[in-house]
Amino acid sequence: MRARVWIISTVIASIGVAAFAHNGATGIVKERMDGMSAMGKAVKVLTPMMRGKTSYDADQVRASADVMIMHSGEQMTRLFPEGTGAKPSSALPTVWEDWDGFAELAENLKSYAEGMKLGADIGLANAAGQQSSSMMGGAASGSMGGGMMGGAEQAMTPEMFAAMPSDRAFAAVAQTCSACHQKFRAEEN
Repeated sequence: MRARVWIISTVIASIGVAAFAHNGATGIVKERMDGMSAMGKAVKVLTPMMRGKTSYDADQVRASADVMIMHSGEQMTRLFPEGTGAKPSSALPTVWEDWDGFAELAENLKSYAEGMKLGADIGLANAAGQQSSSMMGGAASGSMGGGMMGGAEQAMTPEMFAAMPSDRAFAAVAQTCSACHQKFRAEEN
């Protein structure tokens, strides 16, 4: 589980930083690239903490979650009006072809980041005395899968994630980012 979170979060962080490479972006495209970069930086800060490689800092978790909350949900979707997919944007046409799916992922990201913020004082699963594969391998991933891919299951609420160790909510955030990037973002050349 931790290896999967590490891989996903490393990819997300590099994608966020890659947004700086977009030369010539202006207006709303630059605004959304800046937001994605800010979230990528937040993930990059949290990744070693969630892996237990650096000291856990609940205040940093809350600050990073605030960055994600500020750039997700409706704040994110408003930055994708039709006709803004041309270069230097990395947005694929699927953003507008599957707007409901895109908007759902943006809302899920906000919800999961809110849960991570609310549960920041819990700490990491191992520190909280929980097995590392319990929550995300079971109920959370099933619910997230339904929410991310349009299944019948209901996405988890911030309150549900607030009761979990922070690394579980972080895994949900990272998986949501990854799912969105896979479907709605062109790969960098």
